[in-house]
Amino acid sequence: MVGWIFDVDGVLVDSPHEEAWGETVLDLAREWGATPARGYDTALYQRHVAGKPRLSGAAALLHALGIPDPDGSRAELLARRKQERILSLIREGRFRAFPDAVRLAARAKAAGCRLAAASSSKNADAMLARVPLEPLLGPEAPCPTLIRLFDANVCGRDFPRGKPDPAIFLAAAQELAIPPERCVVVEDAPSGAEAAKAAGMLCVGIARLDDAHLLRDARADLVVSSLDDVRLAPDGLPAL
Repeated sequence: MVGWIFDVDGVLVDSPHEEAWGETVLDLAREWGATPARGYDTALYQRHVAGKPRLSGAAALLHALGIPDPDGSRAELLARRKQERILSLIREGRFRAFPDAVRLAARAKAAGCRLAAASSSKNADAMLARVPLEPLLGPEAPCPTLIRLFDANVCGRDFPRGKPDPAIFLAAAQELAIPPERCVVVEDAPSGAEAAKAAGMLCVGIARLDDAHLLRDARADLVVSSLDDVRLAPDGLPAL
Protein backbone atom coordinates (compact mmCIF):
# COMPACT_ATOMS: atom_id res chain seq x y z
CA MET A 1 0.00 0.00 0.00
CA VAL A 2 1.18 3.51 -0.86
CA GLY A 3 0.12 6.76 0.76
CA TRP A 4 -0.06 10.08 -1.07
CA ILE A 5 0.07 13.15 1.16
CA PHE A 6 -1.00 16.45 -0.38
CA ASP A 7 -0.21 19.92 0.88
CA VAL A 8 -3.15 22.27 0.25
CA ASP A 9 -2.10 25.86 -0.39
CA GLY A 10 -0.36 26.03 -3.77
CA VAL A 11 -0.80 22.31 -4.44
CA LEU A 12 -4.51 21.48 -4.31
CA VAL A 13 -5.86 25.00 -4.07
CA ASP A 14 -4.81 28.34 -5.50
CA SER A 15 -5.51 29.94 -2.16
CA PRO A 16 -5.57 33.64 -1.29
CA HIS A 17 -2.86 33.24 1.37
CA GLU A 18 -0.19 35.13 -0.56
CA GLU A 19 -2.63 37.96 -1.24
CA ALA A 20 -3.82 38.10 2.36
CA TRP A 21 -0.30 38.18 3.79
CA GLY A 22 0.81 40.89 1.38
CA GLU A 23 -2.18 43.17 1.84
CA THR A 24 -2.06 42.82 5.61
CA VAL A 25 1.66 43.37 6.16
CA LEU A 26 1.75 46.42 3.89
CA ASP A 27 -1.30 47.93 5.59
CA LEU A 28 0.28 47.40 8.99
CA ALA A 29 3.63 48.79 7.86
CA ARG A 30 1.83 52.03 6.98
CA GLU A 31 0.12 52.05 10.39
CA TRP A 32 3.45 51.54 12.11
CA GLY A 33 5.26 54.09 9.97
CA ALA A 34 7.71 51.37 8.95
CA THR A 35 9.34 51.21 5.54
CA PRO A 36 9.90 47.64 4.26
CA ALA A 37 13.49 46.97 3.22
CA ARG A 38 12.28 45.30 0.03
CA GLY A 39 9.10 44.72 -1.93
CA TYR A 40 6.63 41.96 -1.15
CA ASP A 41 6.36 39.45 -3.99
CA THR A 42 5.74 35.80 -4.75
CA ALA A 43 9.40 34.83 -4.36
CA LEU A 44 9.51 36.35 -0.87
CA TYR A 45 6.26 34.63 0.11
CA GLN A 46 7.44 31.24 -1.16
CA ARG A 47 10.85 31.45 0.48
CA HIS A 48 9.88 32.86 3.87
CA VAL A 49 6.16 32.27 4.56
CA ALA A 50 4.66 29.41 2.52
CA GLY A 51 4.11 26.22 4.48
CA LYS A 52 4.78 27.70 7.92
CA PRO A 53 2.35 27.97 10.83
CA ARG A 54 0.67 31.37 11.01
CA LEU A 55 2.72 33.00 13.79
CA SER A 56 6.01 31.61 12.48
CA GLY A 57 5.13 32.89 9.02
CA ALA A 58 4.30 36.33 10.40
CA ALA A 59 7.61 36.57 12.25
CA ALA A 60 9.54 35.36 9.19
CA LEU A 61 7.75 37.86 6.95
CA LEU A 62 8.54 40.80 9.21
CA HIS A 63 12.17 39.72 9.40
CA ALA A 64 12.40 39.32 5.61
CA LEU A 65 10.98 42.81 5.12
CA GLY A 66 13.28 44.32 7.73
CA ILE A 67 10.40 45.49 9.93
CA PRO A 68 11.51 45.47 13.58
CA ASP A 69 9.49 43.48 16.11
CA PRO A 70 11.47 43.46 19.35
CA ASP A 71 8.79 41.92 21.58
CA GLY A 72 6.86 39.81 19.04
CA SER A 73 3.69 41.89 19.33
CA ARG A 74 3.79 42.97 15.70
CA ALA A 75 3.97 39.36 14.51
CA GLU A 76 0.97 38.51 16.69
CA LEU A 77 -1.03 41.41 15.26
CA LEU A 78 -0.01 40.54 11.71
CA ALA A 79 -1.04 36.90 12.20
CA ARG A 80 -4.41 37.93 13.63
CA ARG A 81 -5.18 40.53 10.96
CA LYS A 82 -4.06 38.17 8.17
CA GLN A 83 -6.47 35.52 9.47
CA GLU A 84 -9.35 37.99 9.43
CA ARG A 85 -8.46 38.94 5.86
CA ILE A 86 -8.18 35.41 4.53
CA LEU A 87 -11.48 34.33 6.05
CA SER A 88 -13.07 37.24 4.23
CA LEU A 89 -11.44 36.18 0.95
CA ILE A 90 -12.57 32.56 1.40
CA ARG A 91 -16.15 33.67 2.05
CA GLU A 92 -15.96 35.68 -1.17
CA GLY A 93 -14.84 32.54 -3.03
CA ARG A 94 -11.49 34.07 -3.95
CA PHE A 95 -9.78 30.74 -4.55
CA ARG A 96 -9.91 27.80 -6.95
CA ALA A 97 -8.76 24.20 -7.06
CA PHE A 98 -5.88 23.21 -9.29
CA PRO A 99 -7.36 20.66 -11.75
CA ASP A 100 -4.05 18.82 -12.25
CA ALA A 101 -3.73 18.18 -8.51
CA VAL A 102 -7.30 16.94 -8.22
CA ARG A 103 -6.74 14.63 -11.18
CA LEU A 104 -3.54 13.22 -9.64
CA ALA A 105 -5.28 12.61 -6.32
CA ALA A 106 -8.14 10.86 -8.12
CA ARG A 107 -5.68 8.74 -10.15
CA ALA A 108 -3.82 7.70 -7.01
CA LYS A 109 -7.10 6.86 -5.28
CA ALA A 110 -8.25 4.78 -8.25
CA ALA A 111 -4.90 2.94 -8.19
CA GLY A 112 -5.63 1.76 -4.64
CA CYS A 113 -3.51 4.30 -2.77
CA ARG A 114 -4.62 6.00 0.43
CA LEU A 115 -4.71 9.80 0.50
CA ALA A 116 -4.07 12.39 3.19
CA ALA A 117 -4.34 16.17 3.23
CA ALA A 118 -1.64 17.85 5.32
CA SER A 119 -1.39 21.62 5.64
CA SER A 120 -0.36 23.83 8.52
CA SER A 121 -3.14 26.22 7.49
CA LYS A 122 -6.20 26.26 9.71
CA ASN A 123 -8.15 27.49 6.68
CA ALA A 124 -7.45 24.44 4.52
CA ASP A 125 -10.55 22.47 5.47
CA ALA A 126 -12.83 25.42 4.73
CA MET A 127 -11.46 25.60 1.19
CA LEU A 128 -11.39 21.84 0.53
CA ALA A 129 -15.02 21.53 1.64
CA ARG A 130 -16.09 24.18 -0.87
CA VAL A 131 -14.53 22.52 -3.95
CA PRO A 132 -17.07 20.36 -5.85
CA LEU A 133 -15.48 17.46 -7.71
CA GLU A 134 -17.94 16.85 -10.53
CA PRO A 135 -16.93 19.99 -12.49
CA LEU A 136 -13.30 18.82 -12.29
CA LEU A 137 -13.66 15.05 -12.72
CA GLY A 138 -17.00 14.68 -14.45
CA PRO A 139 -19.96 12.52 -13.38
CA GLU A 140 -17.58 9.70 -12.39
CA ALA A 141 -16.25 11.79 -9.48
CA PRO A 142 -15.95 9.43 -6.50
CA CYS A 143 -17.42 11.89 -3.96
CA PRO A 144 -19.15 15.29 -3.92
CA THR A 145 -16.39 17.53 -2.54
CA LEU A 146 -12.62 17.51 -2.48
CA ILE A 147 -12.33 17.15 1.28
CA ARG A 148 -14.12 13.80 1.13
CA LEU A 149 -11.57 12.36 -1.29
CA PHE A 150 -9.05 11.98 1.54
CA ASP A 151 -8.74 9.02 3.89
CA ALA A 152 -6.94 11.15 6.49
CA ASN A 153 -6.74 14.85 7.22
CA VAL A 154 -4.23 16.51 9.55
CA CYS A 155 -4.76 20.06 8.28
CA GLY A 156 -4.60 22.81 10.86
CA ARG A 157 -3.31 20.66 13.70
CA ASP A 158 -0.88 22.23 16.12
CA PHE A 159 2.59 20.74 16.16
CA PRO A 160 5.55 21.87 18.28
CA ARG A 161 7.40 22.94 15.13
CA GLY A 162 6.26 23.72 11.60
CA LYS A 163 7.83 22.75 8.30
CA PRO A 164 10.66 21.97 7.57
CA ASP A 165 10.11 19.83 10.67
CA PRO A 166 8.56 16.54 9.46
CA ALA A 167 5.98 16.18 12.24
CA ILE A 168 2.91 16.98 10.12
CA PHE A 169 3.82 14.43 7.45
CA LEU A 170 4.70 11.75 9.99
CA ALA A 171 1.29 12.33 11.61
CA ALA A 172 -0.38 11.93 8.20
CA ALA A 173 1.47 8.66 7.59
CA GLN A 174 0.38 7.41 11.01
CA GLU A 175 -3.24 8.32 10.26
CA LEU A 176 -2.98 6.41 6.99
CA ALA A 177 -1.34 3.44 8.77
CA ILE A 178 1.37 3.42 6.10
CA PRO A 179 5.12 3.54 6.84
CA PRO A 180 6.87 6.79 5.86
CA GLU A 181 9.04 5.08 3.26
CA ARG A 182 5.86 4.09 1.39
CA CYS A 183 4.50 7.65 1.37
CA VAL A 184 4.75 10.35 -1.28
CA VAL A 185 4.36 14.03 -0.40
CA VAL A 186 3.21 16.57 -3.00
CA GLU A 187 4.55 20.02 -2.14
CA ASP A 188 5.05 23.42 -3.72
CA ALA A 189 7.17 25.04 -0.99
CA PRO A 190 10.85 24.34 -0.31
CA SER A 191 10.16 24.06 3.42
CA GLY A 192 7.57 21.40 2.67
CA ALA A 193 9.94 19.46 0.44
CA GLU A 194 12.57 19.57 3.19
CA ALA A 195 9.99 18.28 5.68
CA ALA A 196 9.05 15.40 3.39
CA LYS A 197 12.66 14.31 2.99
CA ALA A 198 13.27 14.67 6.75
CA ALA A 199 10.32 12.29 7.23
CA GLY A 200 11.96 9.72 4.96
CA MET A 201 9.33 10.11 2.25
CA LEU A 202 9.44 10.65 -1.49
CA CYS A 203 8.59 14.18 -2.57
CA VAL A 204 6.98 15.41 -5.77
CA GLY A 205 7.54 19.13 -6.15
CA ILE A 206 5.07 21.16 -8.18
CA ALA A 207 6.75 24.27 -9.59
CA ARG A 208 3.84 26.54 -10.46
CA LEU A 209 5.85 29.73 -9.95
CA ASP A 210 8.99 29.15 -12.02
CA ASP A 211 10.71 27.99 -8.83
CA ALA A 212 11.82 24.49 -9.82
CA HIS A 213 15.36 25.25 -8.70
CA LEU A 214 14.20 25.96 -5.14
CA LEU A 215 12.39 22.62 -4.96
CA ARG A 216 15.39 20.77 -6.37
CA ASP A 217 17.63 22.51 -3.85
CA ALA A 218 15.24 21.23 -1.17
CA ARG A 219 15.85 17.66 -2.48
CA ALA A 220 12.46 16.96 -4.05
CA ASP A 221 12.74 13.63 -5.88
CA LEU A 222 10.67 14.76 -8.86
CA VAL A 223 9.89 18.32 -9.91
CA VAL A 224 7.18 19.02 -12.50
CA SER A 225 5.35 22.07 -13.78
CA SER A 226 2.07 20.15 -14.03
CA LEU A 227 0.96 17.23 -11.88
CA ASP A 228 -0.55 15.69 -15.00
CA ASP A 229 3.08 14.84 -15.85
CA VAL A 230 3.39 12.52 -12.84
CA ARG A 231 3.13 8.90 -13.96
CA LEU A 232 2.18 6.20 -11.49
CA ALA A 233 4.12 2.95 -11.35
CA PRO A 234 2.11 -0.26 -10.94
CA ASP A 235 2.58 -0.15 -7.15
CA GLY A 236 1.20 3.41 -6.93
CA LEU A 237 4.53 5.20 -6.40
CA PRO A 238 5.57 7.93 -8.84
CA ALA A 239 7.60 6.71 -11.80
CA LEU A 240 10.78 8.71 -11.26
